[in-house]
Amino acid sequence: MSSLPRRVKSEAKALASDDDELSSPLNSSSESEEEWEPKSKTAKRPRLPKKNVAKPKKVAAPQSAVARKRVKKVAVKEEIDVSVPVAPAEEKRMQLLKPKEEDVGTEPKTLNQKPELSKKAKINLFQGKNRNSVECDEKPSTSVPVAGNQVKQEKSEEDFAFDEPAFKKIKLTTCAEGKPVKNVGGNKVKEEFEMNWDIVQVLSEITNVESWVCANLIRLFQEENTIPFIARYRKELINNLEADALREVQQALEELRTVAKKTHTMIQKLKKEGKLSGCLLTALLNCRTLEELDHVSAPYKTGSKGTKAQRAKQLGLEPAALSLLQNPMELNLFSYVRPNTTGLSTIQEVEAGVQHILADIFAKDKDTLDFIRKLCQQRYICIQSALAKVSSKSGNEKDIDKFQLYHEFSCNIKNIQHHQILAINRGENLKILTVKVNIPDGVKNEFCWWCVNERWRPKQFLKPEFMRILRNSVEDAYKRLIYPLLCREFRSKLTSDAEKESVMMFGRNLRQLLLTSPVRGRTLMGVDPGYRHGCKLAIISPTSQILHTDVVYLHSGQGFREAEKIKRLLLQYNCSTVVIGNGTACRETEAYFADLIMKKYFAPLDVVYCIVSEAGASIYSVSPEASKEMPDLDPNLRSAVSIARRVQDPLAELVKIEPKHIGVGMYQHDVSQTLLKATLDSVVEECVSFVGVDINICSEILLRHIAGLNANRAKNIIEWREKNGPFINREQLKEVKGLGPKSFQQCAGFIRFNQEYIKTFCSSKKAELGSQAPSTKASAQGKKKSKPTPCASRQPNPLDQTCIHPESYDIAVRFLSLIGGNANDIGKSDMQQKINAVLQKEGLEGTAKRLNTTVHTLQLIIDGLTQPEGFDIRTDFDKPDFKRSIVCFEDLRVGAVLTGKVENATPFGVFVDIGVGKAGLIPVRNITEAKLSKVKRRKSLGLGPGERVEVKVLNVDIPRLRITLDLIRVL
Repeated sequence: MSSLPRRVKSEAKALASDDDELSSPLNSSSESEEEWEPKSKTAKRPRLPKKNVAKPKKVAAPQSAVARKRVKKVAVKEEIDVSVPVAPAEEKRMQLLKPKEEDVGTEPKTLNQKPELSKKAKINLFQGKNRNSVECDEKPSTSVPVAGNQVKQEKSEEDFAFDEPAFKKIKLTTCAEGKPVKNVGGNKVKEEFEMNWDIVQVLSEITNVESWVCANLIRLFQEENTIPFIARYRKELINNLEADALREVQQALEELRTVAKKTHTMIQKLKKEGKLSGCLLTALLNCRTLEELDHVSAPYKTGSKGTKAQRAKQLGLEPAALSLLQNPMELNLFSYVRPNTTGLSTIQEVEAGVQHILADIFAKDKDTLDFIRKLCQQRYICIQSALAKVSSKSGNEKDIDKFQLYHEFSCNIKNIQHHQILAINRGENLKILTVKVNIPDGVKNEFCWWCVNERWRPKQFLKPEFMRILRNSVEDAYKRLIYPLLCREFRSKLTSDAEKESVMMFGRNLRQLLLTSPVRGRTLMGVDPGYRHGCKLAIISPTSQILHTDVVYLHSGQGFREAEKIKRLLLQYNCSTVVIGNGTACRETEAYFADLIMKKYFAPLDVVYCIVSEAGASIYSVSPEASKEMPDLDPNLRSAVSIARRVQDPLAELVKIEPKHIGVGMYQHDVSQTLLKATLDSVVEECVSFVGVDINICSEILLRHIAGLNANRAKNIIEWREKNGPFINREQLKEVKGLGPKSFQQCAGFIRFNQEYIKTFCSSKKAELGSQAPSTKASAQGKKKSKPTPCASRQPNPLDQTCIHPESYDIAVRFLSLIGGNANDIGKSDMQQKINAVLQKEGLEGTAKRLNTTVHTLQLIIDGLTQPEGFDIRTDFDKPDFKRSIVCFEDLRVGAVLTGKVENATPFGVFVDIGVGKAGLIPVRNITEAKLSKVKRRKSLGLGPGERVEVKVLNVDIPRLRITLDLIRVL
């Protein structure tokens, strides 16, 4: 890294780019403009200003007036990008929205061409060069006026030391302020990672997201920004995409990077083995999927016997094959006949060898493959499954019956459902089903005609025997190479899409479950049902403290005696809510409590009960986290505590369990476990972050899932809290070991502070200091200066209780000044009235423009200022369904209207618990938009676990215990 100051570099770049008469090493190539270091370092070093003299304009002194004017403009642009105030950062983010917006302005042509440079460099974003290549994207357009006082501030802050730590300091400061960070050092670009396709365009095609959004997301992910942070605080850069869409883009980006990395590895391997030719290199660099890469590289893998084409090439028939296409008039196949050589002994063998080489050329040609793929998109391609002959003779009848729907199944690949693909794949893996892709003969005929008459038409007249070889080669290429490739691609694409949908469905269900509205302020009795070993009881206080644990035997003839014990416990702890796990003996335990409630046995208490999923409770009860949290409790009793806490605060309790054990997915064991874990962990992080945590009372396990934090940082935060007392404001997080500027930027907006608690703590601390002052007055005369206590040096900030990010505090303060509000009035009705008055006068966009920020940022500030203290986004979600009576399966009648709670959601329907011990199914065809509320019509907030619905019974199959329902409305 050069020791040049940043401003001098920017001025030098401006001179090189704007004045064609100047010959400078800075303008030697486009890459040198993207790199932050000039090539000639020693030539500029004697002209550096001294550290305390802020006159960098001397570098441009010999130039003309026009040149100096241009240098000044570019210098301002550079200064805006590294400034500490928040408003310029917001202005810069506004300029990063759409590339077409950056072309507007009256600046010199050289400046307006900078967005084009970023477009050319898009492909390098994933190759380790992204931060240099998008350098020009991060500069705000000079068409937006900049206040003079801001430029002054920035100039004073530019006068830093001219050594490497100074650049590091810039990066850390801007990172802490939440601005997109430039990679000052720059990474070397490895040519092996370059592909023949633009990663931004390909990513846009795969995900159906605008290319400018994809370019911004690539940079944001490269800078290690988390999905919750991007979704909430970078909305203007991502066109307001939701977290699910961001995860989709991230997964597609990882897949493309994997293809590029494996392609690079394969190229290096083939280079060492001497097998890499120009055509092979082009074919490898054209690969966009792992299937294509495997198709191209399979013949060259170590241990491969070689293809028929390779063996023919080893016999020296490649010139004959090329000659047949380019110069057939001079081709004489009889000259290649060698009677004593295997493969060349007869003219038929020579023709077969030429045919194999031509087929290999056709099957690896990009245009040929593109044509056949496009042709398949226009035709009816179906996937078929049938009962395997082996399984029909010797197989488990139960397993065979499970796949009865797929014994003779056929469906268009464009219309087949994701769950059908996963079911077919599972049957095939169990060797119960055989699966094939059926491509009609019309596709083959049209493809062969196109190859012979269009794509591979010889340049000269062909003899009949050569035309026969050409036709046979095309047919051989299709049958032996292209058709199997297409089948693999179709199956792989269908499976990949089905797995992704399954994982995304699991994620949506998990989010719905985690965001279930908590039941605050109640004493709860958790019941873990059981037969032989009894039902485990746990009573917890409104603050989740364990008050009592016990075991009762309700199903062994002692029900009446145990009822007395349960009544005594409920009266003793004033508990009127019972939470029953849905495991073994759940139905009997529910009937037991429902009978007692109907008889008013627990009077004067009005007792209600609810059923809650106990998935994962047993695994958690024997986990190290449970042992650490409840060391003196039996593992069987820990599960009862967990069941009760799932109603009191579902999010805080369910994060303790590995997400895949919660059991709200579909075919979760058949999908990629790596993808499943990454997605579910991301969903948990999203939910915990969006809900927010109180830094002074939350558990270590909950802290781990905040965006930007991990197990070590959460542990360090807890240790700091135990050593120094409660956190007073967000700035104190920077004092925690291991929590750097980037981690602070990611997590700060999701950390909350209870202002009343902090004010009480600070006032008590000041009282202690005041009482100690007289006694220490004499000793303090010798040492006038002492290190202040955290409470003395830190003051509480009312904005810390909101969702407003510290990078936007400056804008929030100016907005409060504009409306005449006070930070201490956050969440009060007066604040809402003042905001409404200003917005009615100037509008949201006008106010944002006046504050020099974006509409999204201003809206987030308004939300933070108007939300009441202790606001929880989970209040918009449904609470558990409390009941007093039970309905039997035999009592169900067709046409009956019931209310229930969604247990699980799948692509083919939704399972609803209607309180009869068996969940009913609402087929997906019965779930229409008209029956959903406006909020829930979005895919990410569709019907999911925890939703309360009103349903109508359509069919009751008592022998098979199946209930079919129709959705009436969402409650």
